[in-house]
Amino acid sequence: MVEEPTLQWELATGYDFVTSLDVLHHPDRYGLRGSWAAGVRSRLPVEQRETLQTFFKSHNFLLLPWLISLNGPKDSLSVLENLSEIPPAERLPTFLENSMWVHTKNVLLNVAHKQSFSEEDIDELRQAHQAYMKEQGIKKKLATADIEESLTIWAQSEKFGDGLLNGLKTYYEVFFSEEEKRILPALEDTVEYAKSLSEKMDLEPLLNALSQGVRFELPKRDAMKTIVMVPSFWTTPLALLSHLDANYENWVFMFGGRPANRSLVPGETVPELLHQTLKALADPTRLRILRYLAQEPLAPAELARRLRLRPPTVIHHLDALRLARLVHVTINHEGRRYEARREAIDSACSMLNQFLDG
Repeated sequence: MVEEPTLQWELATGYDFVTSLDVLHHPDRYGLRGSWAAGVRSRLPVEQRETLQTFFKSHNFLLLPWLISLNGPKDSLSVLENLSEIPPAERLPTFLENSMWVHTKNVLLNVAHKQSFSEEDIDELRQAHQAYMKEQGIKKKLATADIEESLTIWAQSEKFGDGLLNGLKTYYEVFFSEEEKRILPALEDTVEYAKSLSEKMDLEPLLNALSQGVRFELPKRDAMKTIVMVPSFWTTPLALLSHLDANYENWVFMFGGRPANRSLVPGETVPELLHQTLKALADPTRLRILRYLAQEPLAPAELARRLRLRPPTVIHHLDALRLARLVHVTINHEGRRYEARREAIDSACSMLNQFLDG
């Protein structure tokens, strides 16, 4: 019998402090209105805004392993205090100390040391990125322009280390200090709810329930010793499961911490999940996809052949269905397979009735 790993629960707004910037710079990925995200970003002075935009375009989750490694409180001010204690030239390399992107790490540290990069560095980073994407079951290539932009950051690591801290401080002052107060009660409730589920469920169904539709196949299940459980208000419903060491003993699981009846946009009266669900169901192609997926699990390529559509178009529709929690997605080394999440339809009808009743 496989021993269950130890779950270490994190209740820390510092994670949302960082991930919210990823959401604001990639709003389409999270189903957020681009105009609202642009409005928040516009509150920052131009220099800080451009620095954060450049960093979070390609380094969105680089801070996560570093955050996990911190001791003590992990609210936003504590994160800023810890960052300020690291010399500017060492900030970016420090983020890589606990990173499992081994080949990527070596390339970036070498570029930071040289303060320049070559065509060979571009090729090495491309290969390292493709190896990581394959491990995650994601078929995505990195454009040369994006690789060069990333290497430019590392060739100027001291400049970006200083600019990143200034940008984060300003972001906290103009927006996140108030946002932190808004989301904390929801994160507290999520941790209590997740803990209660963990007492009744084995690991696999627990991860599926908390991710709201992701079924993780765990090839290193026997090696798992601990999982850091991190609720995130801003990244709901997307989930992240990643190992933190080469032995696959320590993991992090970031899952949704925003209630279904709450919106990411402060003051929005229409529940975000209701809006996402109705928008997803209003498209005839997505309805056809759901009908196919109600009959059997299918990969995006299989759906593309049945629908006679290009795979990127099908993936776009599947992403919308995933944001609406209308599908299960199974993730393994071979890729992703989807199936309809029928219980979500019942939940959507109930949510609509509750909204209409006030």
